[in-house]
Formats: sequence, structure tokens, C-alpha cells
Amino acid sequence: MQAYILINCNTGSETTLISELKELSEIIEINGVWGKYDIFIKISTSDPNGVEQIVKRLRNHPDVVDTYTMHVLYGQGGTIDNE
Repeated sequence: MQAYILINCNTGSETTLISELKELSEIIEINGVWGKYDIFIKISTSDPNGVEQIVKRLRNHPDVVDTYTMHVLYGQGGTIDNE
């Protein structure tokens, strides 16, 4: 399963939070972004509950204010279907 997660965090905690999140093996891409959200991550997991577990972990982090999760859809001809 793959998902994209957008994160709002406490002002000034972006660099520290990104460094901490880099340690999670399920995160295959992480970047700070401008706009409504502060951090963008792409995750991949073979565990059917893996996305939910990561979201719970993120939401319990003291510097995470809000998250928005987008699950990748299979079978629509996207690049995920080629993997």
C-alpha cells in the first residue's frame, strides 16, 4: 500500500520533525513544502494496517498539529500499477 500524507506542524519544528520522520522505514520520500501544509511524505508498506499505524504515530507526535492522508488507488492506470 502507498499513501501520501500532508502534515501541519508547530512553527519552527519542521527541520527536527523531518529528521525524526526520516528514520521510519516506511517513508520513501519526505520534504518540507510551502502552502497550507508544512511537510509532505510518501509512504509504502506491505502491512494492510501500515498506513493507519503511521498516521496514528504521526498524530501522537507532540509537534504534529494536523494530517491529511491520501491513499493511492490501484487499477486506474497510474504508475503504481506498473510496480
